[in-house]
Amino acid sequence: MAGARPEQALLTRDNDHSKTAQTRAVIEGMVDGLNDHRINDIGEFFSQSFRWLGNTGCGTKNGLREFQDNWQRPFQASFSDKVCIDEARLYDGEWSSAFGRQEALHTGDFMGVAPTGKRVEIRYMDFWKVVDGKIVDNWVMVDFPHVLAQLGVDVFNGEGWEKYDRGDAQVPSPK
Repeated sequence: MAGARPEQALLTRDNDHSKTAQTRAVIEGMVDGLNDHRINDIGEFFSQSFRWLGNTGCGTKNGLREFQDNWQRPFQASFSDKVCIDEARLYDGEWSSAFGRQEALHTGDFMGVAPTGKRVEIRYMDFWKVVDGKIVDNWVMVDFPHVLAQLGVDVFNGEGWEKYDRGDAQVPSPK
């Protein structure tokens, strides 16, 4: 890239590295809370004004109430017997990230697809910022096209770039 470069990593520039243990405790507790299907008291881990910044199809939730009413409740209405499995987590000061999957049964309407009773894998990536023991920001990518494909819906109409893959890539398994 010729010329001036954009400033990078502005959000983590003032990261307080002494907060790593506190951030870890908040995130571990929050994931346990999600696995316990807590909604009404999930504010133990989130600030009232936190931002949940999702990809297209997931939306953006401003504040704890919107997260509860416009993410948690609809999600749990669509998918039951749900468990969250973080495959990797990283902690650094006030920041944490994870990727993994949820495994659930499709028992309610999901994006226009009637319940199928199929067990699905819901892949995700999260980045959290924790301030004063509460999550204030959560950037999220949930792979809804993958979920829909498992339910028989190809949102890319056969034009997904998987058509360029050789198909022999292997996901590393935990040791």
